[in-house]
Amino acid sequence: MSAHPRYSLNQATVKHASLAEAIAATKGAGIESIGVWREPVADIGLDAAIRLIADSGLRVSSLCRGGFFTVDDGPERTAALDDNRRAIEETAALAGAGAEGSAAVLVLVAGGLPAGSRDLVGARERVRDALGALEPFAASAGVTLAVEPLHPMFAADRAVVSTLGQAIGLAVDAGPSAGVVVDTYHVWWDPDVLQQIARAGSLGRIASYQVCDWLTPLPADVLLGRGVPGHGHIDFGSLTKAVVDAGYTGDIECEIFNADVWARPYDEVAGETADAFARVVAPHL
Repeated sequence: MSAHPRYSLNQATVKHASLAEAIAATKGAGIESIGVWREPVADIGLDAAIRLIADSGLRVSSLCRGGFFTVDDGPERTAALDDNRRAIEETAALAGAGAEGSAAVLVLVAGGLPAGSRDLVGARERVRDALGALEPFAASAGVTLAVEPLHPMFAADRAVVSTLGQAIGLAVDAGPSAGVVVDTYHVWWDPDVLQQIARAGSLGRIASYQVCDWLTPLPADVLLGRGVPGHGHIDFGSLTKAVVDAGYTGDIECEIFNADVWARPYDEVAGETADAFARVVAPHL
């Protein structure tokens, strides 16, 4: 059993799996790459996680996640920046342990509005300031800071960066070691998305491409409305072609937040998503 060589299983798709279990499911489905999350790494410690990755023979496509930059100045903001520096170090270490072709990419979610605030502009400026402060540290570690825009329905509580265009602007302002994540779930609705993917490519800023589908009706917790590619409304052909034409040649992650998917055996999910990728995404590569 062998998956498409550019397919990567993002660990969020098997959310309840330990890192060892996620690695086993990934390898069992013939997948060559894995996107790692910080929480399962913290559960066993960075050194143990490095050993697991090194022994697995898998590439690392990214580490999720850093960010959450929108808090006001003070101890909480200082702590957030310090945590992101640790995340940068973890990214470099895990990518270094992965097989050849691993990507030292740290996915960043900007953060939502601070409690009681309605100042979107000010929150986005704090994101800009934080990226500028962290970019030299990331550059010295050989890590790319990958800003992920989230669908506008998450602007209040998760990410004040809502469009790919906004993310590109922030990355460019931060410096050469910053890029963007193109996640189909978050950008498919944007009438400017194809032009913005081309723009990101021309600037060399596409750090990661993630795929999952948009399901309706949305669940009560809209965070969990992602589906296996091909099960919803997203046109993976046009988006994938745009990313390819923009010059992106890295691994492509499937990242699904869905309670029903999470409840299933990890090996089944890994196999199903690899098959879906082969049918829906791979023909456009």
